[in-house]
Amino acid sequence: MLAFLGIGAQKAGTTWLHRMLSQHPQLYLPEAKELHYWDKQYPQAPIQAYLDFFHRIDCLEGEITPSYAILPISTIQVIHQYLPELKLIYSLRNPIERAWSAACMFLTKAQMELEEASDQWFLDHFYSKNSRLRGDYETSIRQWLSIYPRENLLLLDYDLIKSNPKLVLSSCCAHLGIHDFTLTQLETMLLSSKVFAGQGYQLRPKLKQALIDLYTPQIYSLSQYLNKDLSHWTQH
Repeated sequence: MLAFLGIGAQKAGTTWLHRMLSQHPQLYLPEAKELHYWDKQYPQAPIQAYLDFFHRIDCLEGEITPSYAILPISTIQVIHQYLPELKLIYSLRNPIERAWSAACMFLTKAQMELEEASDQWFLDHFYSKNSRLRGDYETSIRQWLSIYPRENLLLLDYDLIKSNPKLVLSSCCAHLGIHDFTLTQLETMLLSSKVFAGQGYQLRPKLKQALIDLYTPQIYSLSQYLNKDLSHWTQH
């Protein structure tokens, strides 16, 4: 039975998380990350067929699809109807860095080089509805928590994935109610490996300022909502 969902955020370490959690003996995740059932297949594809995919009784099953972070409340309500005990995992990354990383990903998909993309090309991407939604963490959190209790949601810090991956995985295990990874397991898991890493393009100063202006109000609001200092996200 489906026990947990990784709901995002896009470009916030979810591919790394999928690879690491897939190695836990008490967990099962599909080999292909991002099933995209709730954002692309529902309601045309039967819900029961999706749920029946998770049929193992000897482990906890889950899937990670970052687009789930921005599902409408009506869909979240349906998920809760079928899976009221579902655990949720949401990785947060500096939205300025996230927006740049996502834009560079789409640049690669368009088979373009960095110098081929104008500042306006990037600005159009930053201000697109999809990019803005994916960077609006507070709205996503509020929508999910309007349906699920707070204790069902684990918020991860993308920076911790880089600096203390063991702590991140330990937090996930505690949240899911399973034993922690053993030292032997951790030694073989390549915790610091980059998975689906970007090109490492340098953010142009003009574009960085545009992103700071765009996201500073949201960062401040999220900081107040979570009662967590996020001021380092806006530092020049």
